[in-house]
Amino acid sequence: MDELRALSGLVVVLCGPSGAGKSTLVARLRERLPLHFSVSYTTRPMRRGEEDGRDYYFVAPEQFDEMVAQGEFLEHATVHTNSYGTHRRQVESMAEGGSVVVLDIDVQGAAQVRATGADILFIFILPPSVAELERRLRSRATDSEKVIAGRLAVARSEMAQAGLFDYVVVNDDLDVAASDLDAILRAERLRRGAPLTVQRLGLT
Repeated sequence: MDELRALSGLVVVLCGPSGAGKSTLVARLRERLPLHFSVSYTTRPMRRGEEDGRDYYFVAPEQFDEMVAQGEFLEHATVHTNSYGTHRRQVESMAEGGSVVVLDIDVQGAAQVRATGADILFIFILPPSVAELERRLRSRATDSEKVIAGRLAVARSEMAQAGLFDYVVVNDDLDVAASDLDAILRAERLRRGAPLTVQRLGLT
């Protein structure tokens, strides 16, 4: 199923620069909707508090490269010197059951998924401003000035591509942004389910 065309669920690609608040929004959405979160594979080291299989599947670079060669990833990219990938079969198995599956990936990965031509929803999360994004990155107190500068440069490049997405949500107020995402997902599920509902009611 190279293009994921036959899936009955809703697959959502969620993009946005580091610091835009994607993970927080997904956590908030899980309180409202039965979402399934695609766990990516990565070559980056595990951080304190993370768990293999929950936050990421942590693999060696050699294993990641082999998975790429075998065509196991729906998308994959190298970001900030580390590689990340979304396992194709994992997404298929969740979406085949009619679930809403969320892929939190970068714009490189989104472009690869878009190129499949599959009926997938693309949403971009924007910070209210670059200044606010910088404030959020600095408030983490985990990165050096060099890393922060690099993240801001990448963020500007990513935000320039927001117009390629189906929806753009500005995460200024978390409650408002979560409500916007909730409304988008509910509407898209109804839209995609409309032909099947009409057929079931014998209206065709």
